[in-house]
Amino acid sequence: MQDKVPRQALRIIFGDDGSEHAYAAAKLICDLPLPSGSEIMALAVFPPTRIDHYPTIKEQLEATCQQLRDRGISIQPEVKAGDPAETILDTAIRQKANLIIVGALGLRATLGIFLGGVAQKVVEYGHCPVLVVRAPYEGLHHLLVVNDGSEHGWNAVEYLRSFPLPPNIQISILHVLPPLYPEDYATAAWGMGNIPIPLSSARPKVATEKSEEEKRGEGILEKTLASFQEAGYSAETFLRRGDAATEILQFAKEKQVDLIVAGSRGLSQVNAWLLGSVSRKLIHYAKCSVLVVRTP
Repeated sequence: MQDKVPRQALRIIFGDDGSEHAYAAAKLICDLPLPSGSEIMALAVFPPTRIDHYPTIKEQLEATCQQLRDRGISIQPEVKAGDPAETILDTAIRQKANLIIVGALGLRATLGIFLGGVAQKVVEYGHCPVLVVRAPYEGLHHLLVVNDGSEHGWNAVEYLRSFPLPPNIQISILHVLPPLYPEDYATAAWGMGNIPIPLSSARPKVATEKSEEEKRGEGILEKTLASFQEAGYSAETFLRRGDAATEILQFAKEKQVDLIVAGSRGLSQVNAWLLGSVSRKLIHYAKCSVLVVRTP
């Protein structure tokens, strides 16, 4: 691979809670060929009521930082009291971070501090891309890029073009077509039972729509592939049909993907109750790490 797109220096906020997933995140950071000028802040957050654990938390954080320094990575430790997700997000804004890295599950078992749900909140309310790392981590060998053709999908592609990926990483590009209704009948709920309704008159229309969807999907894949090739990457394209999150998760399992990259619009306080987005499902159910690129 030849770098044809300038690699932007990263300003990373790394949320370290001492969990195995945070440890995996530190290992992943060590594998990234970070551009010159990149800055990392390792941030440990604890509830104000657990101030007695400050010395232990600081010691653990220093150990994590030393792990990265041994690999020649410059990193600044910071320990703060407060809500973990809010503190990480506020710090990221003040530091003008362009990447947040957190573990998939937060649990400081030795201190009895449960930090579950932090990753989900950071992804939903973060102003920049968020990399959620899941243990066990065995290196970045296979990356899956998901592009649905929306503004969010293209933003993810553009961000990844300049992201510092390890050399010789395998890249797969996936587009998922929406599921088709059965061509022979549809099931309509009526009373206590289900009534099959013939759709013989709709068959030609369904076939036409299917063909157009496939052409559009193939066009998205071709354009995405060309974008990565321009950036110096080689990749393979794949077209599937079905529920987006289900197909992505199944593909990642079949191909032993290490990192899934997807776009997301993020959530505001007003619509935070909206559940079920693809990115939310990926973070919750994926067995590998997930990079969510939020649309600015």
